[in-house]
Amino acid sequence: MEGSGDFQVKELNKRASGHAFEVILSPSNTHPKGFPLSPLKKKETSLDEIKKKLDAAEERRKSQDEKVRKHLAERQEHMKEVLQKAEEESCNFKKTAQEKLTQKMETYEENRTAWMSALNDKFKEKDKKLEEVKRNKKAMQEKEN
Repeated sequence: MEGSGDFQVKELNKRASGHAFEVILSPSNTHPKGFPLSPLKKKETSLDEIKKKLDAAEERRKSQDEKVRKHLAERQEHMKEVLQKAEEESCNFKKTAQEKLTQKMETYEENRTAWMSALNDKFKEKDKKLEEVKRNKKAMQEKEN
């Protein structure tokens, strides 16, 4: 076992893969030079310094509050814009839906009117043919008599 000032090296049994060592560190009782053992003595703070620190803290708090208020105002403004845009889109959708529905109804009414007119014309033609057939039949019966 080898020893040095701060640590000891102890060689363990050799293994097939190579050597094995155990390193033991000794406790450090000495403090490095240049570092004081006791904490530094704080300079006494005066009343003016305390007031300055309190004023600075108050300014930081006010600044933070102002940032929060500004952020909330921007967020509220954004929400108003989003709601206004949604309302405009809703109105536009309602208007276009109403226009489409009106157009469909007009088209349906026109088609129905045209279909009814064509049906009436067809029935009139059938009535004319029926009348003609009746006249021809009456004329034939009169000839036979």
